[in-house]
Amino acid sequence: MPMAYSPKTDLFYVPSNEWGMDLWNETVTYKKGAAYIGAGFTIKPLYEDYIGALRAIDPKTGQWVWEHKNNAPLWGGVLSTGGDLVFFGTPEGYLNALDAKTGELLWRFQTGSGIVGIPVTWEMDGEQFIAVPSGWGGAVPLWGGDVAKRIKTLNQGGSLWVFKLHKS
Repeated sequence: MPMAYSPKTDLFYVPSNEWGMDLWNETVTYKKGAAYIGAGFTIKPLYEDYIGALRAIDPKTGQWVWEHKNNAPLWGGVLSTGGDLVFFGTPEGYLNALDAKTGELLWRFQTGSGIVGIPVTWEMDGEQFIAVPSGWGGAVPLWGGDVAKRIKTLNQGGSLWVFKLHKS
């Protein structure tokens, strides 16, 4: 998923997913609507408390400065702003704003469906706006296994949310 970089903090903000897989060869047979990969697999969480994690990484050392764990995989991109905020969405439907330096959760909003898109920002008439598409999709629910079981209750949907940031 697309990461972000902040020249103010000199950190990369990287969405990560951690799971294990059992893989095996299968005869390749086309079936409409099914994955066509010539292998079978199951996906299993590696940890009980998270699958996805947003990590702030120092590119000079490769060290993690902070991490924000998420129960489900992170499928969307990340936005960092000049105001030291980091925005990212989750499959559970939350748009999160973290402090870019500490990773502290400052704000979150439930969009009603999973976020797999990338938040964007712009300025208009001296005001800053953040927008994010919300609409769960992707291949994980089709794959099966323990990861798919963990996210099977996530809402489908499609909308665009736009927020105006308050000046501080």
